[in-house]
Amino acid sequence: MSESLPRAALSDRRTHRLMQLGLRGRLMLVGLLGVTAALVIGGVLLYVVLTESLSRSVEAAARASAEQVALLVDAGRVPDPVPVSGAQVLQVLDGRGRVVSGSVTADRLTSLVTDDERRRALAGETVIVPGSRSGVSGRLQVAAVAAGSAGPEGRAYTVVAAASTADIEQSASTVRWLLLAIFPLLLLALALIAWRVIGAALAPVESLRRGAERIDDPSSERERLPVPPTGDEISALATTLNAMLDRIATARRKQRAFVADAAHELRSPLASMRTQLEVAQRLGEGGRLPGEVLPDVDRLSALVDDLLLLARGDDAGTAGGTAPSRPAATVDVQRVVTGVAERYRAARVPVRAPVAHPGARLDASIAAEDLTRAVTNLVDNAVRHARSAVTLEVRNGAGHVVVVVTDDGHGIPEADRERVFDRFTRLDEARDRDSGGTGLGLAITRALVRRWGGDVLLEDAEPGVRAVVTLRAAPRE
Repeated sequence: MSESLPRAALSDRRTHRLMQLGLRGRLMLVGLLGVTAALVIGGVLLYVVLTESLSRSVEAAARASAEQVALLVDAGRVPDPVPVSGAQVLQVLDGRGRVVSGSVTADRLTSLVTDDERRRALAGETVIVPGSRSGVSGRLQVAAVAAGSAGPEGRAYTVVAAASTADIEQSASTVRWLLLAIFPLLLLALALIAWRVIGAALAPVESLRRGAERIDDPSSERERLPVPPTGDEISALATTLNAMLDRIATARRKQRAFVADAAHELRSPLASMRTQLEVAQRLGEGGRLPGEVLPDVDRLSALVDDLLLLARGDDAGTAGGTAPSRPAATVDVQRVVTGVAERYRAARVPVRAPVAHPGARLDASIAAEDLTRAVTNLVDNAVRHARSAVTLEVRNGAGHVVVVVTDDGHGIPEADRERVFDRFTRLDEARDRDSGGTGLGLAITRALVRRWGGDVLLEDAEPGVRAVVTLRAAPRE
C-alpha cells in the first residue's frame, strides 16, 4: 500500500505535465510517438531484411561455385588448383576432412571448417568462420556440397566454398548510420509539418475562443461566434453554442422585463403606503407604528427605484456597455464632486474634496444626474466603512477625467474586488456594518458610468479601498 501511493503521485505529476502541453502539443506528441514507433519498427525490419538478403546472396554465390566443383569431382576430375570466381576460397575435403585440393588462396594443409561446421554446412545451416583460417581479414561465409561416391572404398568428398562477408558488413554499417542520421531529421521535419497541420486544424477552435472572449455583458445580445464554412464538427459546435447564446439572451430579456414590470407595479402601492403612514403619523393614529414602518417603506421604495433603474439600463443595452445610450452631455466633474462632498458635511467621518486645479474646468461626457448618482453611491460605501476620513479627488488624464474616492477602512480582498459589482452582493463585513444597503450601489455605479463609455475599478489604498472612476473627457470646442 505504501509503495502504490508514490506511484500514484508520480502518475498524477506526469498527467499534470502532459496536460500543461496544451491540446496542440499533446496531439503532436502522440502523433510523433506513433510515427517514431512506426519508423523504428520499419527501420529494424529494413535492416534485418537487407542483411539477410545480402547474406543469402553471398551464400548462394559460394554454393554455386561449390556445386560446379562438385560436378567435376563426380566426374572423377579434381582440378588442382580449383578454379574459383572472385575472392572466394574453395577446398575439396575427403571423408576424413583432409584437404585434397583447393583454390589458389586456400590452405592446402588445414581444413577451412571443423567437422562440426562441415556437418552444419552440409545440413544447410549458415556457417560463419574467421577469415584468419585462410589468411584474409574479416569473416567468411561457408557453403558445403557433398560430391563423389560413398562406395566401399569411401571415396566421398565435400566441396567447401567460402566468400568474404566484408561487403555485407559494410552495407549493414552504411544502412545503420543512414537510419540513425535520417531518423532524427525525418522526425524533425514531421514535427514541423505536424505542428503546422495541427495548428491549421485547430484554427477554427481558436477563432471560436477569440469570438467567445469578445462577447461580454453588453454585446451578448448581438455578438455571436463565427461559424466556419467547413460543415464539420467544429462548425456544428459553433452553431450549437450560438443557439445556446440565443437562449441565454432570450432568458435575460425575459428576466429584465419581469424585474422592470415588477418594480414599476410596486411603485404605486409603496407611494400609497407612504402617504397613508405619513397622514397617520401626523394625525397621531396608530401610535408609534407609522414612524417605525416608514423607514422600511422608504428603504423598499429605494430598492424598487434601483431595480427599475438597472432594468431600464439593461433594456437600453447600457448595463456594462461602452457606448452612450443618450445624446451627448457635458458636465464639470469638479463641480459635481464638490457638490456631493458638501452634502456629506454631517457624515460619520469627514468627507474632503480638495481642488487640484482651482479655476480650471474638467469636463467629461456624462449626464450630471448620472455622475452625481454614481459618485454618491461610492461616497455612501466609503463613509459606511471608513475609519477616520473619505477623500474625493479629480484628476485630468490623456483623453479622460478620473474621479478617485478613497477611504481608510478595512479594505476589500483582491479576489472580491470584481465580485462586489454584482447585484445584491455584500461581503460579510458589509453585512455586519450595513444599516440599509441593498447591494445594488456598486452595480448601479458601474452601469451609469459604463453607459457613457467610462469604467469603475477598485484598488487597494493600504489601508482601505480606492474607487477609480474613469470618464471620457468632453471634446473641447
